Amino acid sequence: MNFTHLLLALRARYKILLLILAVTVAATVVISLMLPKVYRASTALVLNTKGVDPVTGMSLPVQMMSGYVVTQADIIRSKSVALKVVDNLRLADSPAVQQQFADAVKGNTDVTIKEWLANLLLAKVDIEPSRDSSVLTINFQGADPKFVAAVANAFAEAYMQFSVQLKTDPAQQASGFINTQIKLLREQYEVAQSRLSKYQKDNNIYNADTRVDVEMARLNELSSQLVQAQGQTMEAQSRSRQATGGAESSPDVLNNGLIQGLKSSLALAEAKLADTSARLAPNHPQYISAKSEVDKLRSSLNDQIRIASSGVAGTSTIFKQREGELRAALAAQKARVLEMNGARDEFVVLSNEADNARRSYESAMARYNATNLEGQSKQSDIAVLSTANTPGSPSSPRLMVNLALSLVIGTILGAGAVLLLEMLDQRVRSAAHMADAFGLPVLGVIATPRAAKRVLRRNRPAAPMAQLQ
Repeated sequence: MNFTHLLLALRARYKILLLILAVTVAATVVISLMLPKVYRASTALVLNTKGVDPVTGMSLPVQMMSGYVVTQADIIRSKSVALKVVDNLRLADSPAVQQQFADAVKGNTDVTIKEWLANLLLAKVDIEPSRDSSVLTINFQGADPKFVAAVANAFAEAYMQFSVQLKTDPAQQASGFINTQIKLLREQYEVAQSRLSKYQKDNNIYNADTRVDVEMARLNELSSQLVQAQGQTMEAQSRSRQATGGAESSPDVLNNGLIQGLKSSLALAEAKLADTSARLAPNHPQYISAKSEVDKLRSSLNDQIRIASSGVAGTSTIFKQREGELRAALAAQKARVLEMNGARDEFVVLSNEADNARRSYESAMARYNATNLEGQSKQSDIAVLSTANTPGSPSSPRLMVNLALSLVIGTILGAGAVLLLEMLDQRVRSAAHMADAFGLPVLGVIATPRAAKRVLRRNRPAAPMAQLQ
Protein backbone atom coordinates (compact mmCIF):
# COMPACT_ATOMS: atom_id res chain seq x y z
CA MET A 1 0.00 0.00 0.00
CA ASN A 2 1.40 3.33 -1.06
CA PHE A 3 0.69 6.78 0.21
CA THR A 4 -1.87 7.51 -2.51
CA HIS A 5 -3.83 4.38 -1.66
CA LEU A 6 -3.72 5.36 2.04
CA LEU A 7 -5.14 8.80 1.26
CA LEU A 8 -7.90 7.23 -0.85
CA ALA A 9 -8.69 4.79 1.97
CA LEU A 10 -8.85 7.66 4.47
CA ARG A 11 -11.18 9.60 2.16
CA ALA A 12 -13.38 6.57 1.71
CA ARG A 13 -13.52 5.78 5.46
CA TYR A 14 -13.32 9.34 6.82
CA LYS A 15 -16.38 8.76 8.98
CA ILE A 16 -14.55 6.11 10.99
CA LEU A 17 -11.62 8.53 11.43
CA LEU A 18 -13.91 11.33 12.57
CA LEU A 19 -15.79 9.00 14.92
CA ILE A 20 -12.61 7.80 16.64
CA LEU A 21 -11.29 11.35 16.86
CA ALA A 22 -14.54 12.58 18.40
CA VAL A 23 -14.60 9.72 20.90
CA THR A 24 -10.96 10.42 21.87
CA VAL A 25 -11.55 14.13 22.34
CA ALA A 26 -14.76 13.54 24.30
CA ALA A 27 -13.05 10.99 26.55
CA THR A 28 -10.16 13.41 27.13
CA VAL A 29 -12.50 16.22 28.10
CA VAL A 30 -14.50 13.99 30.44
CA ILE A 31 -11.39 12.55 32.10
CA SER A 32 -9.79 15.99 32.45
CA LEU A 33 -12.92 17.34 34.10
CA MET A 34 -13.20 14.33 36.41
CA LEU A 35 -9.54 14.36 37.54
CA PRO A 36 -8.87 16.22 40.81
CA LYS A 37 -7.09 19.54 40.57
CA VAL A 38 -3.40 19.47 41.51
CA TYR A 39 -1.58 22.64 42.59
CA ARG A 40 2.17 23.12 42.37
CA ALA A 41 4.31 25.49 44.46
CA SER A 42 8.05 26.18 44.00
CA THR A 43 10.78 27.60 46.25
CA ALA A 44 14.14 28.56 44.73
CA LEU A 45 17.38 28.26 46.72
CA VAL A 46 20.86 29.49 45.83
CA LEU A 47 23.97 27.69 47.07
CA ASN A 48 26.58 30.26 48.06
CA THR A 49 30.32 29.66 47.59
CA LYS A 50 32.71 31.32 50.04
CA GLY A 51 36.46 31.56 49.88
CA VAL A 52 37.11 32.02 53.62
CA ASP A 53 35.13 30.84 56.63
CA PRO A 54 34.08 33.94 58.62
CA VAL A 55 34.38 32.06 61.94
CA THR A 56 37.65 30.13 61.64
CA GLY A 57 39.28 32.21 58.91
CA MET A 58 40.28 29.03 57.09
CA SER A 59 40.07 28.67 53.33
CA LEU A 60 37.15 26.54 52.20
CA PRO A 61 37.26 24.17 49.22
CA VAL A 62 35.34 25.04 46.10
CA GLN A 63 31.85 23.74 46.79
CA MET A 64 30.54 23.96 43.26
CA MET A 65 32.44 20.88 42.22
CA SER A 66 30.96 18.18 40.06
CA GLY A 67 28.16 16.42 41.90
CA TYR A 68 27.82 19.00 44.69
CA VAL A 69 24.45 20.33 43.51
CA VAL A 70 23.18 16.80 42.95
CA THR A 71 24.30 15.89 46.46
CA GLN A 72 22.35 18.81 47.89
CA ALA A 73 19.28 17.71 45.95
CA ASP A 74 19.61 14.24 47.48
CA ILE A 75 19.88 15.81 50.94
CA ILE A 76 16.62 17.69 50.37
CA ARG A 77 14.95 14.42 49.34
CA SER A 78 16.24 12.65 52.45
CA LYS A 79 13.96 11.46 55.21
CA SER A 80 15.81 13.58 57.77
CA VAL A 81 14.73 16.78 56.04
CA ALA A 82 11.19 15.44 55.59
CA LEU A 83 10.97 14.65 59.33
CA LYS A 84 12.06 18.22 60.09
CA VAL A 85 9.27 19.47 57.80
CA VAL A 86 6.75 17.34 59.70
CA ASP A 87 8.03 18.75 63.01
CA ASN A 88 8.11 22.36 61.82
CA LEU A 89 4.57 22.22 60.42
CA ARG A 90 3.30 20.06 63.33
CA LEU A 91 1.46 17.82 60.91
CA ALA A 92 1.42 14.92 63.36
CA ASP A 93 -0.60 16.96 65.86
CA SER A 94 -3.68 17.16 63.64
CA PRO A 95 -6.51 14.80 64.73
CA ALA A 96 -7.57 14.28 61.11
CA VAL A 97 -4.04 13.23 60.15
CA GLN A 98 -3.87 10.90 63.13
CA GLN A 99 -7.12 9.26 62.04
CA GLN A 100 -5.82 8.87 58.49
CA PHE A 101 -2.64 7.31 59.84
CA ALA A 102 -4.63 4.86 61.97
CA ASP A 103 -6.72 3.86 58.96
CA ALA A 104 -3.64 3.50 56.76
CA VAL A 105 -1.40 1.42 58.99
CA LYS A 106 -4.21 -0.60 60.63
CA GLY A 107 -2.34 -1.37 63.83
CA ASN A 108 1.14 -1.71 62.29
CA THR A 109 3.55 -0.41 64.94
CA ASP A 110 6.68 -0.60 62.76
CA VAL A 111 5.98 2.82 61.26
CA THR A 112 5.45 5.99 63.27
CA ILE A 113 3.11 8.75 62.20
CA LYS A 114 6.04 11.08 61.51
CA GLU A 115 7.72 8.55 59.24
CA TRP A 116 4.43 7.90 57.47
CA LEU A 117 3.93 11.62 56.87
CA ALA A 118 7.55 12.02 55.77
CA ASN A 119 7.11 9.27 53.16
CA LEU A 120 3.93 10.94 51.88
CA LEU A 121 5.69 14.30 51.54
CA LEU A 122 8.71 12.80 49.79
CA ALA A 123 6.40 11.14 47.25
CA LYS A 124 5.11 14.57 46.17
CA VAL A 125 8.28 16.66 46.35
CA ASP A 126 10.53 17.18 43.36
CA ILE A 127 13.97 18.84 43.29
CA GLU A 128 14.94 20.57 40.06
CA PRO A 129 18.60 21.66 39.82
CA SER A 130 19.34 24.39 37.32
CA ARG A 131 21.75 23.56 34.57
CA ASP A 132 25.17 25.22 34.90
CA SER A 133 23.92 27.09 37.95
CA SER A 134 23.92 26.87 41.74
CA VAL A 135 20.15 27.31 42.03
CA LEU A 136 17.91 24.52 43.31
CA THR A 137 14.14 24.61 42.91
CA ILE A 138 11.94 22.72 45.37
CA ASN A 139 8.60 21.76 43.81
CA PHE A 140 5.70 20.35 45.81
CA GLN A 141 2.27 19.46 44.51
CA GLY A 142 -1.03 18.67 46.17
CA ALA A 143 -4.76 19.36 46.24
CA ASP A 144 -4.62 22.33 48.67
CA PRO A 145 -2.86 25.43 47.23
CA LYS A 146 -2.05 26.92 50.66
CA PHE A 147 -0.73 23.61 51.94
CA VAL A 148 1.60 23.04 48.97
CA ALA A 149 3.05 26.54 49.34
CA ALA A 150 3.60 26.00 53.07
CA VAL A 151 5.25 22.62 52.52
CA ALA A 152 7.56 23.95 49.78
CA ASN A 153 8.75 26.75 52.06
CA ALA A 154 9.02 24.30 54.97
CA PHE A 155 11.28 22.04 52.90
CA ALA A 156 13.54 25.01 52.15
CA GLU A 157 13.71 25.98 55.83
CA ALA A 158 14.28 22.40 56.97
CA TYR A 159 17.04 21.95 54.41
CA MET A 160 18.81 25.09 55.62
CA GLN A 161 18.53 23.90 59.23
CA PHE A 162 19.81 20.45 58.33
CA SER A 163 22.74 21.86 56.32
CA VAL A 164 23.76 23.88 59.37
CA GLN A 165 23.40 20.76 61.49
CA LEU A 166 25.61 18.81 59.09
CA LYS A 167 28.38 21.35 59.76
CA THR A 168 27.86 21.95 63.48
CA ASP A 169 27.40 18.33 64.63
CA PRO A 170 30.86 17.16 63.45
CA ALA A 171 32.38 20.36 64.82
CA GLN A 172 30.75 19.79 68.22
CA GLN A 173 31.90 16.17 68.28
CA ALA A 174 35.41 17.25 67.34
CA SER A 175 35.24 19.94 70.01
CA GLY A 176 34.42 17.34 72.66
CA PHE A 177 37.27 15.10 71.51
CA ILE A 178 39.72 18.00 71.45
CA ASN A 179 38.59 19.08 74.92
CA THR A 180 39.47 15.62 76.23
CA GLN A 181 42.85 15.77 74.53
CA ILE A 182 43.46 19.24 75.97
CA LYS A 183 43.17 17.84 79.50
CA LEU A 184 45.75 15.17 78.70
CA LEU A 185 48.07 17.67 77.03
CA ARG A 186 47.73 20.03 79.97
CA GLU A 187 48.71 17.26 82.37
CA GLN A 188 51.69 16.37 80.20
CA TYR A 189 52.73 20.01 80.07
CA GLU A 190 52.46 20.38 83.84
CA VAL A 191 54.51 17.22 84.41
CA ALA A 192 57.22 18.36 81.98
CA GLN A 193 57.33 21.84 83.51
CA SER A 194 57.50 20.38 87.00
CA ARG A 195 60.44 18.15 86.05
CA LEU A 196 62.23 21.12 84.48
CA SER A 197 61.66 23.30 87.54
CA LYS A 198 62.85 20.56 89.90
CA TYR A 199 65.97 20.00 87.83
CA GLN A 200 66.71 23.73 87.80
CA LYS A 201 66.28 23.91 91.56
CA ASP A 202 68.40 20.83 92.25
CA ASN A 203 71.24 21.93 89.97
CA ASN A 204 70.89 25.68 90.50
CA ILE A 205 70.47 26.25 86.75
CA TYR A 206 68.45 29.12 85.36
CA ASN A 207 70.12 29.67 82.05
CA ALA A 208 72.31 26.81 80.97
CA ASP A 209 73.88 28.56 78.01
CA THR A 210 74.90 31.68 79.96
CA ARG A 211 76.34 29.67 82.83
CA VAL A 212 78.30 27.40 80.51
CA ASP A 213 79.63 30.45 78.70
CA VAL A 214 80.85 31.93 82.01
CA GLU A 215 82.52 28.70 83.01
CA MET A 216 84.12 28.37 79.57
CA ALA A 217 85.46 31.91 79.86
CA ARG A 218 86.89 31.05 83.27
CA LEU A 219 88.46 27.89 81.83
CA ASN A 220 90.06 29.87 79.03
CA GLU A 221 91.36 32.43 81.53
CA LEU A 222 92.88 29.71 83.71
CA SER A 223 94.46 28.15 80.65
CA SER A 224 96.00 31.49 79.71
CA GLN A 225 97.27 32.02 83.27
CA LEU A 226 98.76 28.52 83.32
CA VAL A 227 100.65 29.17 80.11
CA GLN A 228 101.93 32.45 81.53
CA ALA A 229 102.87 30.79 84.83
CA GLN A 230 104.73 28.04 82.98
CA GLY A 231 106.79 30.65 81.19
CA GLN A 232 107.53 32.48 84.41
CA THR A 233 108.48 29.20 86.13
CA MET A 234 110.89 28.26 83.38
CA GLU A 235 112.50 31.70 83.53
CA ALA A 236 112.70 31.58 87.33
CA GLN A 237 114.28 28.12 87.26
CA SER A 238 116.85 29.28 84.75
CA ARG A 239 117.76 32.30 86.93
CA SER A 240 117.84 30.09 90.00
CA ARG A 241 120.30 27.70 88.39
CA GLN A 242 122.43 30.58 87.23
CA ALA A 243 122.30 32.21 90.67
CA THR A 244 123.25 28.95 92.33
CA GLY A 245 126.14 28.13 89.96
CA GLY A 246 127.66 31.62 89.57
CA ALA A 247 125.96 34.05 91.89
CA GLU A 248 128.28 36.94 91.14
CA SER A 249 127.50 36.78 87.44
CA SER A 250 123.77 36.39 87.95
CA PRO A 251 121.73 39.32 86.54
CA ASP A 252 119.52 39.28 89.62
CA VAL A 253 122.60 39.67 91.82
CA LEU A 254 124.29 42.18 89.62
CA ASN A 255 121.20 44.34 89.36
CA ASN A 256 120.67 44.38 93.14
CA GLY A 257 121.17 47.99 94.36
CA LEU A 258 122.33 46.99 97.83
CA ILE A 259 124.94 44.64 96.43
CA GLN A 260 126.11 47.29 94.04
CA GLY A 261 126.45 49.76 96.99
CA LEU A 262 128.33 47.18 99.04
CA LYS A 263 130.67 46.52 96.12
CA SER A 264 131.37 50.21 95.80
CA SER A 265 132.03 50.53 99.56
CA LEU A 266 134.22 47.42 99.46
CA ALA A 267 136.25 48.83 96.62
CA LEU A 268 136.82 52.05 98.54
CA ALA A 269 137.71 50.12 101.71
CA GLU A 270 140.15 47.94 99.82
CA ALA A 271 141.76 51.00 98.27
CA LYS A 272 142.09 52.54 101.73
CA LEU A 273 143.53 49.27 103.07
CA ALA A 274 146.10 49.17 100.28
CA ASP A 275 147.12 52.71 101.00
CA THR A 276 147.35 51.97 104.72
CA SER A 277 149.36 48.78 104.18
CA ALA A 278 151.80 50.74 102.08
CA ARG A 279 152.39 53.28 104.87
CA LEU A 280 151.87 51.34 108.05
CA ALA A 281 152.78 47.99 109.52
CA PRO A 282 150.12 45.24 109.83
CA ASN A 283 149.97 45.71 113.55
CA HIS A 284 149.26 49.37 113.35
CA PRO A 285 145.79 50.25 114.63
CA GLN A 286 144.85 52.09 111.46
CA TYR A 287 145.87 49.08 109.34
CA ILE A 288 143.88 46.76 111.62
CA SER A 289 140.87 49.10 111.41
CA ALA A 290 141.05 49.34 107.61
CA LYS A 291 141.45 45.59 107.29
CA SER A 292 138.54 44.99 109.66
CA GLU A 293 136.33 47.31 107.63
CA VAL A 294 137.25 45.46 104.41
CA ASP A 295 136.45 42.09 105.97
CA LYS A 296 133.18 43.38 107.29
CA LEU A 297 132.12 44.78 103.90
CA ARG A 298 133.18 41.57 102.12
CA SER A 299 131.20 39.50 104.62
CA SER A 300 128.16 41.74 104.12
CA LEU A 301 128.54 41.46 100.33
CA ASN A 302 128.68 37.69 100.49
CA ASP A 303 125.65 37.62 102.75
CA GLN A 304 123.71 39.85 100.37
CA ILE A 305 124.79 37.74 97.37
CA ARG A 306 123.67 34.62 99.21
CA ILE A 307 120.38 36.31 100.15
CA ALA A 308 119.84 37.43 96.56
CA SER A 309 120.56 33.92 95.26
CA SER A 310 118.15 32.48 97.81
CA GLY A 311 115.53 35.02 96.72
CA VAL A 312 115.87 33.92 93.10
CA ALA A 313 115.46 30.28 94.12
CA GLY A 314 112.47 31.21 96.29
CA THR A 315 110.88 33.04 93.35
CA SER A 316 111.35 29.92 91.22
CA THR A 317 109.68 27.85 93.92
CA ILE A 318 106.77 30.30 94.15
CA PHE A 319 106.26 30.27 90.39
CA LYS A 320 106.42 26.48 90.35
CA GLN A 321 103.89 26.29 93.17
CA ARG A 322 101.63 28.73 91.36
CA GLU A 323 101.91 26.65 88.23
CA GLY A 324 100.79 23.60 90.19
CA GLU A 325 97.88 25.50 91.67
CA LEU A 326 96.84 26.70 88.22
CA ARG A 327 97.07 23.15 86.88
CA ALA A 328 94.82 21.93 89.67
CA ALA A 329 92.40 24.81 89.15
CA LEU A 330 92.39 24.17 85.40
CA ALA A 331 91.67 20.47 85.91
CA ALA A 332 88.90 21.31 88.36
CA GLN A 333 87.47 23.85 85.93
CA LYS A 334 87.55 21.31 83.11
CA ALA A 335 85.69 18.83 85.29
CA ARG A 336 83.20 21.54 86.18
CA VAL A 337 82.69 22.48 82.51
CA LEU A 338 82.14 18.84 81.61
CA GLU A 339 79.66 18.56 84.44
CA MET A 340 77.96 21.72 83.27
CA ASN A 341 77.79 20.39 79.72
CA GLY A 342 76.08 17.24 80.97
CA ALA A 343 73.72 19.31 83.09
CA ARG A 344 73.03 21.62 80.16
CA ASP A 345 72.26 18.65 77.88
CA GLU A 346 69.78 17.30 80.42
CA PHE A 347 68.39 20.78 80.94
CA VAL A 348 67.97 21.24 77.18
CA VAL A 349 66.18 17.91 76.90
CA LEU A 350 63.80 18.79 79.74
CA SER A 351 63.34 22.30 78.36
CA ASN A 352 62.52 20.94 74.89
CA GLU A 353 60.04 18.51 76.39
CA ALA A 354 58.36 21.35 78.27
CA ASP A 355 58.33 23.57 75.15
CA ASN A 356 56.89 20.79 72.98
CA ALA A 357 54.22 20.05 75.57
CA ARG A 358 53.41 23.76 75.80
CA ARG A 359 53.18 24.14 72.00
CA SER A 360 50.97 21.05 71.71
CA TYR A 361 48.73 22.37 74.45
CA GLU A 362 48.50 25.83 72.88
CA SER A 363 47.84 24.37 69.41
CA ALA A 364 45.10 22.12 70.77
CA MET A 365 43.60 25.05 72.66
CA ALA A 366 43.58 27.21 69.51
CA ARG A 367 42.01 24.38 67.53
CA TYR A 368 39.43 23.86 70.26
CA ASN A 369 38.47 27.54 70.22
CA ALA A 370 38.09 27.54 66.43
CA THR A 371 36.11 24.27 66.42
CA ASN A 372 33.93 25.46 69.30
CA LEU A 373 33.08 28.66 67.41
CA GLU A 374 32.40 26.65 64.27
CA GLY A 375 30.10 24.33 66.23
CA GLN A 376 28.14 27.28 67.58
CA SER A 377 27.84 29.05 64.23
CA LYS A 378 24.33 28.98 62.78
CA GLN A 379 25.27 30.59 59.49
CA SER A 380 24.19 28.63 56.43
CA ASP A 381 25.66 28.59 52.95
CA ILE A 382 22.15 28.45 51.45
CA ALA A 383 19.95 31.45 50.77
CA VAL A 384 16.30 31.57 49.69
CA LEU A 385 16.12 33.08 46.24
CA SER A 386 12.32 33.12 46.04
CA THR A 387 9.66 31.77 48.37
CA ALA A 388 6.64 29.76 47.27
CA ASN A 389 3.37 31.65 46.95
CA THR A 390 -0.12 30.21 46.99
CA PRO A 391 -0.78 29.10 43.38
CA GLY A 392 -3.84 30.70 41.79
CA SER A 393 -4.44 28.02 39.16
CA PRO A 394 -3.89 24.25 39.22
CA SER A 395 -0.90 22.80 37.46
CA SER A 396 -2.93 19.78 36.35
CA PRO A 397 -5.08 18.71 34.67
CA ARG A 398 -4.43 21.17 31.81
CA LEU A 399 -7.46 21.01 29.58
CA MET A 400 -6.09 22.79 26.51
CA VAL A 401 -2.92 20.75 26.49
CA ASN A 402 -4.93 17.57 26.90
CA LEU A 403 -7.22 18.59 24.04
CA ALA A 404 -4.26 19.22 21.76
CA LEU A 405 -2.80 15.85 22.67
CA SER A 406 -6.20 14.16 22.19
CA LEU A 407 -6.46 15.62 18.69
CA VAL A 408 -3.08 14.21 17.78
CA ILE A 409 -3.71 10.86 19.42
CA GLY A 410 -7.28 10.60 18.01
CA THR A 411 -6.01 11.29 14.51
CA ILE A 412 -3.32 8.66 14.88
CA LEU A 413 -5.81 6.12 16.27
CA GLY A 414 -8.34 6.87 13.52
CA ALA A 415 -5.71 6.52 10.80
CA GLY A 416 -4.55 3.29 12.37
CA ALA A 417 -8.09 1.94 12.48
CA VAL A 418 -8.65 2.87 8.83
CA LEU A 419 -5.37 1.20 7.87
CA LEU A 420 -6.31 -1.93 9.81
CA LEU A 421 -9.75 -2.13 8.19
CA GLU A 422 -8.22 -1.57 4.78
CA MET A 423 -5.78 -4.41 5.31
CA LEU A 424 -8.59 -6.71 6.46
CA ASP A 425 -10.96 -5.70 3.63
CA GLN A 426 -8.91 -4.57 0.66
CA ARG A 427 -10.76 -2.74 -2.09
CA VAL A 428 -9.82 -1.19 -5.40
CA ARG A 429 -9.62 2.51 -4.87
CA SER A 430 -8.29 3.67 -8.26
CA ALA A 431 -7.36 2.51 -11.77
CA ALA A 432 -3.70 2.72 -10.89
CA HIS A 433 -4.33 0.43 -7.94
CA MET A 434 -6.05 -2.08 -10.29
CA ALA A 435 -3.13 -2.01 -12.70
CA ASP A 436 -0.63 -2.45 -9.88
CA ALA A 437 -2.59 -5.25 -8.24
CA PHE A 438 -3.18 -7.42 -11.35
CA GLY A 439 -0.44 -6.23 -13.71
CA LEU A 440 -2.93 -5.69 -16.56
CA PRO A 441 -3.78 -2.56 -18.49
CA VAL A 442 -7.00 -0.76 -17.62
CA LEU A 443 -9.44 -0.63 -20.57
CA GLY A 444 -12.10 1.49 -18.97
CA VAL A 445 -13.55 2.88 -15.81
CA ILE A 446 -17.19 2.51 -14.71
CA ALA A 447 -18.01 5.56 -12.70
CA THR A 448 -20.62 5.81 -10.02
CA PRO A 449 -23.89 7.62 -10.94
CA ARG A 450 -22.86 10.64 -8.96
CA ALA A 451 -19.46 10.68 -10.61
CA ALA A 452 -21.06 10.20 -14.05
CA LYS A 453 -23.29 13.22 -13.52
CA ARG A 454 -20.29 15.28 -12.61
CA VAL A 455 -18.49 14.14 -15.77
CA LEU A 456 -21.50 14.92 -18.01
CA ARG A 457 -21.89 18.30 -16.42
CA ARG A 458 -18.28 19.12 -17.16
CA ASN A 459 -18.46 17.83 -20.79
CA ARG A 460 -21.85 19.37 -21.81
CA PRO A 461 -21.46 22.05 -24.63
CA ALA A 462 -22.40 25.66 -23.94
CA ALA A 463 -25.91 26.80 -25.22
CA PRO A 464 -26.11 29.51 -27.96
CA MET A 465 -26.72 33.06 -26.78
CA ALA A 466 -29.99 33.19 -28.57
CA GLN A 467 -31.35 30.13 -26.84
CA LEU A 468 -30.31 31.50 -23.48
CA GLN A 469 -32.28 34.64 -24.24
